[in-house]
Amino acid sequence: MTVDGLEFPDDLHYLVEEQVWARREGDSAVVGITALGVQLSGELYMCRPKVSGSRVEQGKSIAVAELAKSIVSVRSPVTGTVVEINAHLATEPQRVHQDPYGSGWLARVRLSAWDGDRARLLHGAAVAPAMAHHAWLYRRGEGDAGTAHEGGT
Repeated sequence: MTVDGLEFPDDLHYLVEEQVWARREGDSAVVGITALGVQLSGELYMCRPKVSGSRVEQGKSIAVAELAKSIVSVRSPVTGTVVEINAHLATEPQRVHQDPYGSGWLARVRLSAWDGDRARLLHGAAVAPAMAHHAWLYRRGEGDAGTAHEGGT
């Protein structure tokens, strides 16, 4: 689906308020930042996911990103243990901007609370209006635009 010219793949689950996504693959999920989160964040100079073996919780930090004017914590859409990180981001953080749902992924997390996490994640038809509303809030300067702005996540 497309919202304001930005893609939001139908197979993903989104934690809209944090502008992050999860692609479930068996007992794990690949996670990353949404196209809207990337657009709102501006220039990304560094993105460092937590190391393999780290425990993460939904809505808590899974990575640190350095933007032009701030350093922000990227929140995890799921709870579990980091089992793999995107090693390419150490030398090519621009992948997050260039391909947020492909080569710009952040980490793979072994899921430990999917049923509970799923309650806060949007999927399917509910995604487009929620993303449009989130973009509108950011443009108006109201609310929390998640990972996308200074002081966000």
